Amino acid sequence: MADSVIAELTAGPGAQRAAAVLIGVGQEVAAQIFKTLDERIVERIAAGARDLRRDPSILPAALDAFVNAMNGVTVDTYGADGLLREATTRAMGIDVAKRIFDLPVEAEAPVSETFETLAEADPESLAKLLTRELPQTAAVVLGILDRPHALAVLKHIPVEMRAQIVRRLATLESVAPDVLREVGQGLADELSASVPANTRRVDGRGVAVELLRAVPAAQQSEVVGEIEKDDPELAASLRGKLFTFGDLINLTDRDMQTLIREIDMSQLSTALKGAPDNIKLRFTKNMSSRAGQMLEDEIEAMGPVKLAAVEGAQAELVKVAFGLAEQGRITIVSPTDKMV
Repeated sequence: MADSVIAELTAGPGAQRAAAVLIGVGQEVAAQIFKTLDERIVERIAAGARDLRRDPSILPAALDAFVNAMNGVTVDTYGADGLLREATTRAMGIDVAKRIFDLPVEAEAPVSETFETLAEADPESLAKLLTRELPQTAAVVLGILDRPHALAVLKHIPVEMRAQIVRRLATLESVAPDVLREVGQGLADELSASVPANTRRVDGRGVAVELLRAVPAAQQSEVVGEIEKDDPELAASLRGKLFTFGDLINLTDRDMQTLIREIDMSQLSTALKGAPDNIKLRFTKNMSSRAGQMLEDEIEAMGPVKLAAVEGAQAELVKVAFGLAEQGRITIVSPTDKMV
């Protein structure tokens, strides 16, 4: 069937059109196309190419004729499937053609139209919805979603349910199209009912911190101070994110010495456990040689320390630094502050 169609397309002016198109797609693509054609078809295309060489002015007209012909094509879809299947068989072999053209519906479209809402859903909202469903239903959904989205959803599902869902997912091999449609549509309707349309999840606190870190430290303190009047807990959270333990390295030598006088040395040794060498050096540089050596010895003698203990000690030192800054005894420097 394919041979007869191609033969008809390359007869007469069709050969010129075919040659024009192959010239346009380039040598590499044309070579791959030629591998699928019989020698007699290639001979006709070659004749068309000779016509174009003798009269280059007919090239644009040949291309226009090809485009117009394609715009007017009406093809029976089953016939088109057979034609392309045969062409693929000739080019890649019968096994490859069978594997490509005989894919089940769910393999052709991992996320069907009924799953579009779920594919775009907020992972936490979808996870809450799936916790009310049977494990096999949740497994079907996770199997259809793209991998990053499925992983994000799974992280929000209670631990006690994960094993049941993953076990069923691991044994899932195929799902009937009607089941996919039913599950997808049902969950999409529930999700739409529980979450307002066009709702977007926003990390407001994260954005607020980024914006505040872009302004000088003095302005940060002013804004956070105003917030503290109404919400001390939020203000404390923002301070902890705006100024981290690593930012202490930006303190001047005088301010660092003031901070060292106000903190507990055992707490400092815990905070410096596992810290980068440049931060340790920043502290020891502003101590006497004896005090600095004692600090290093204490850190070395501590042995393994829980990460939570280290982070807690660092948070306490940052809190002390903020307190000194609010008293005007030290100046906190942010990345945007210009120093002269």
